[in-house]
Amino acid sequence: MRFFASALFFSLFKVAFSAVVDTRVTEVTVNVVNAQLAPDGFERSTIVANGKFPGAAITAQKGQTLQVTVNNKLTDASMRRSTALNFDGIFFNTANVYEEGEPFINACPIAPRSSYTYTVPLGSQAGTFWYHSELSVQYVDGLRGPLIIYDPEDPHRSLYDVDNESTIVQLSDWWQNSTLPLMAGYEATGIVPVSDSGLVNGAGRYNGGPAVPWSVINVVRGKRYRLRIINESARNVFTVSIDNHDLTIIEADGELTEAHTVQKFDMFAGQRYSAVLTANQPVGNYWFNAPFVGGSPDRNPHQNATLSRAIIRYLGAPIADPAAPMTSGPADGALIEADLRPLVPTPVSEPDVTLNLDLQVVAGKAIWNVNGVSFLPEKAPTLERVLGGAIQPGDFNATENVFVLPANATVEVVFPPTDDDDAHPLHLHGMNFQVIKSMSSPASNTVNPIRRDTVAVGGSGTTIRFNTDKPGPWFFHCHIYWHKQAGLATVMLADPATVQTAVHPSKAWKALCPAYNALPEELQ
Repeated sequence: MRFFASALFFSLFKVAFSAVVDTRVTEVTVNVVNAQLAPDGFERSTIVANGKFPGAAITAQKGQTLQVTVNNKLTDASMRRSTALNFDGIFFNTANVYEEGEPFINACPIAPRSSYTYTVPLGSQAGTFWYHSELSVQYVDGLRGPLIIYDPEDPHRSLYDVDNESTIVQLSDWWQNSTLPLMAGYEATGIVPVSDSGLVNGAGRYNGGPAVPWSVINVVRGKRYRLRIINESARNVFTVSIDNHDLTIIEADGELTEAHTVQKFDMFAGQRYSAVLTANQPVGNYWFNAPFVGGSPDRNPHQNATLSRAIIRYLGAPIADPAAPMTSGPADGALIEADLRPLVPTPVSEPDVTLNLDLQVVAGKAIWNVNGVSFLPEKAPTLERVLGGAIQPGDFNATENVFVLPANATVEVVFPPTDDDDAHPLHLHGMNFQVIKSMSSPASNTVNPIRRDTVAVGGSGTTIRFNTDKPGPWFFHCHIYWHKQAGLATVMLADPATVQTAVHPSKAWKALCPAYNALPEELQ
């Protein structure tokens, strides 16, 4: 990815530690293009950032502002040709809620042969995030990549020696067909498409396919590495481990945790962890294991979850595969999410509003309901209609599933226990939440729960809390994108009256909807 910075951009290790907040602007250009690529050895047309999969890292420093110019150069009629970019996990405030990028909630998509510049102040955030297409299931076609915000005064800085682009690990599911026929098949059968392969940093293999070279993460014995691991999948749950090595978790979804050492951990779609790897084993090659689950492999003979992996290669080791067999990792030592603790706890308030959300699928249909409603957005974005006067629940269609919430309230969302064998990763835009009850434990924690923006829902039930101190419409949806497209989503509309006076969209934002709505259907 090509970067154009208003001042010299620097890496974490070239910055002198300072209490001064970096307020510079980092300018990034993302050309969204079609490219013929073969990450698992099967060549297909893709939709990618600047011709690469996964997209190159967008990196910035805490306190900076991102200006990301998206140029839509899509031409392939076998896929969607409009687009929209979202920055997963980045907080937005009321004044710039229109830059949040969610189609038909905060803005309209970017039409082909058009451009849009997202301006995103990063404020006090630091950590591991990612960017992807937010239009329909388009990021399945390839438009996804990491977004890393470095903190020169990271409180965990003493725990690792290396933290740079070489330690970013991107996990993704991959389909060899494009999303339009895949979505048509889902709508016809109610069966979510099963991926052909799983990729680590853009490389993987499938049954019967070529021996694509494994991604390699190079290490030096005696050093400690902050691996920033991102699950960029649209469905699959990956289980991460490294043969003969422990992993110490220090961050979940952009929030620092107390150091917590495990042998393996599950990652749901959209989740991120920073895990410190200490290179303390004999010089050699070791498997980075990333087996996954995501539908029955009987539905796709290409799928072999054991082939989802990479190599940890010590300096001095031969250029060869590890001698150890490919496994799914250790049998024990799994992370229990409820055992994570925030490095700095935030106060837990009693709820002012409690929402009980029941998730149900219509058997044999590509239809998911939240409290009996399958989400279907209107053509005019929610934000546009709020600015035009819509502030009461009755101002929105039932299918929009809008929850109008009071200002400065603590909202508790309860997901009841379920027998559904799919754990749904629920993701809240624009902010994060406290995990009061994780599905990994029967216990509730109102003392020091972790904060994150994507949490698994299912099993024994999940409870979260967030505050409505930022007025605006905030999308809340399943990060299994097939489920999101099938209606598993809601809009949390906080304090709409304040939105009407505090939000002043740019001329460029106002031009998005007329341009998109004027397109023939095949270009949308």
